[in-house]
Amino acid sequence: MDKIMMKTPLVEMDGDEMTRVIWKMIKDMLLTPYIDLKTEYYDLGLKNRNDTDDQVTVDSANAAKKYGVAVKCATITPNAARMTEYDLKEMWKSPNGTIRAILDGTVFRAPLIVKGITPYIPTWTKPITIARHAYGDVYKNTEMQVPKGSKCELVCTDENGNETRSEIYDFKDSAGIIQGMHNKDESIASFARSCFNYALDTKQTVWFATKDTISKKYDHRFKDIFAEIFENEYKAKFDEAGIEYFYTLIDDAVARVVRSEGGFIWACKNYDGDVMSDMVATAYGSLAMMTSVLVSPDGKYEYEAAHGTVQRHYYKYLKGESTSTNPVATIFAWTGALRKRGELDGIKELSDFAGRLESATVRTIEDGIMTGDLALLSKLENKKKVDTETFLSEIKARIEG
Repeated sequence: MDKIMMKTPLVEMDGDEMTRVIWKMIKDMLLTPYIDLKTEYYDLGLKNRNDTDDQVTVDSANAAKKYGVAVKCATITPNAARMTEYDLKEMWKSPNGTIRAILDGTVFRAPLIVKGITPYIPTWTKPITIARHAYGDVYKNTEMQVPKGSKCELVCTDENGNETRSEIYDFKDSAGIIQGMHNKDESIASFARSCFNYALDTKQTVWFATKDTISKKYDHRFKDIFAEIFENEYKAKFDEAGIEYFYTLIDDAVARVVRSEGGFIWACKNYDGDVMSDMVATAYGSLAMMTSVLVSPDGKYEYEAAHGTVQRHYYKYLKGESTSTNPVATIFAWTGALRKRGELDGIKELSDFAGRLESATVRTIEDGIMTGDLALLSKLENKKKVDTETFLSEIKARIEG
């Protein structure tokens, strides 16, 4: 077939370890034979981040703002062991955190449902999309241990130098710990608009939950901003689309989610989203079967795999051993980006190809050909565990079949 031509490039953010290996396999086997692939390439591998003092991460995020659509490979967020392994200048921050901050984006993660892999919660017949606010709270906290006899206060100094004080706790009887958290009205508003826009794009109802009965200022601010923006900007659009916005307490939301059939967006504050996205992924089967997209309130998109760099498999690969690493989430990162690029540029063939590649991937698994992680989960009677390259070859055969 003739190659599909692109107009605007995708921003391509390469990554680390086994996912970097799979990244190249997917491009060589499933993309470039069919698409005249145009990308603006950024190497976000840890070595290059170190060599550029992490400037490459900032540059890639700004390119995503410029071109509107990016696709990202999984990357290492270094710890102490990685400092030694890669001889790092410093313990560089998470690339995802940097990109999220620059795009002011919200992360939407949703599981893929395939025949033969039954969710651990049997009522979940439709995917649940987790929308995680990706700014502030405990992830930008300030904390300290305090000795016995200390008195701790919140102090706010306004622009005129006037102080407002509120006692946190008087540690007269015991040593202890404190932390301070913050968020910004404009970030919460961006989170709300990203959720509501994504809901309209995907025709899904939005659930949002905090603990405003306990956190009467902090969490209540989230609730109020969401409600105000929804009523003033989105209620009529939601009514027209036949979808709803629903608010409840976070503990009530958990109970409702477990009893539900799925099929909605669950908007969560930063920590809640971090925890619940892994819970939802595991309950549906596998983190390697989760799609993930960062969406900014002004309509920029960055697609990625929800999982890490699969370090254990990478060390086996370096020894020349066969690996059966699941590439599905990375494939769907590419298809999500290609579909969106096709939509924005009016290239139906590109969006259609993304759908064809996704169908071929799902069909391969449902035909019983799968990587090791899925073979352990699948209830199909006739299933065959294959290595990553064979799995990709089987997908390719179904694209062309």
